[in-house]
Amino acid sequence: MKINLEHLSVRPVTKTEEPRYRELMQQHHYLGDLAKIGHTLWYVATYGGEWTALLSFSAAAWKCSARDRWIGWRYRHQYSRLNFIANNSRFLILPDWHYPNLGSKVLSLSQRRISTDWQTHFGKSLLLLETFVDPSRFHGTVYRAANWQCVGQTQGYRRTNDGYSANEQAPKLVFVRPLQADAQALLANPLLDSRYQPQSPNMMLTAEHMTSLPDFFKDISDPRRGQGRIHALPTVLAIATAAVLCGMRGYKAIAGWANDLSPKARERFRCRRQKGGGYRVPSEYVIRDLLIRVDPVQLDAALQQWNALFGQEDQSLAIDGKTMCNAIDEQGQQTHIMSVVGHESAQCYTQKKSAPSR
Repeated sequence: MKINLEHLSVRPVTKTEEPRYRELMQQHHYLGDLAKIGHTLWYVATYGGEWTALLSFSAAAWKCSARDRWIGWRYRHQYSRLNFIANNSRFLILPDWHYPNLGSKVLSLSQRRISTDWQTHFGKSLLLLETFVDPSRFHGTVYRAANWQCVGQTQGYRRTNDGYSANEQAPKLVFVRPLQADAQALLANPLLDSRYQPQSPNMMLTAEHMTSLPDFFKDISDPRRGQGRIHALPTVLAIATAAVLCGMRGYKAIAGWANDLSPKARERFRCRRQKGGGYRVPSEYVIRDLLIRVDPVQLDAALQQWNALFGQEDQSLAIDGKTMCNAIDEQGQQTHIMSVVGHESAQCYTQKKSAPSR
């Protein structure tokens, strides 16, 4: 059969189609099915109503030296900008649909719409796509044909429940595809373009930060009833605090950030371990219910203690001046405030009030 690729289309998988998508992925993809966790979009390519290919786009890999070298960004910027990257975690052309150029056409169609879909579903912009190809099975020909660029190989370490495997295994080829011409420059620039700037400073959380945060909330009174309480108060408050430090705003964004946590990060936050393995994070409802009921004075005191301890780790400071409207000093001049704020912690180290000289 000869097909006209112009009649090929790509669209998101609907809720009712998800069981079929997962069954086909499990049956035909060499890696099997992939659970829909955190920021994930599933796509299906169709031709004349028939399913021809399946794709999955998920959150970017936290660590990938080949990608990071290609971007050229600094480590201190990396965490807060990973949300501008999506990983093509699965790509499957279904049996009987292996036609010339079909794979590259499917990739091209998905690239055209994913920025809009990602913004619609998650409220975030996308600048770059990445994927990993097993060279023992494939050469990445489809990605090259769709104008993806091979930027190197992974180091061969595999993600596990405990973080990363101790030994190197088969490295993967790393491909990237900018979604706009200046994507690389935007991600690497020390000062992020104002169009993509978060409304507040983001912090790069270390393992020490995650491990220590719950201890600062252990003396806060729990306003919830003991019956049916699944998540410990220090864990919920620690996750909510960490999410806000990383730029999340609103209960939905905080819950989404929690869902994206790796198994090791969940363990560090002391999340509840499930019987079947893994760690369970608090839901949006649990986070919201606790935050609106917890004693604000106790919470503020705990946050101030943590900030006083880790604020000194700021790697750079921002100096900013503001003119205070309707604030006139004794000489009839408008008052100005000069502040020094830590980039990572958002802690205000000092302020100086002054009036300009004439």
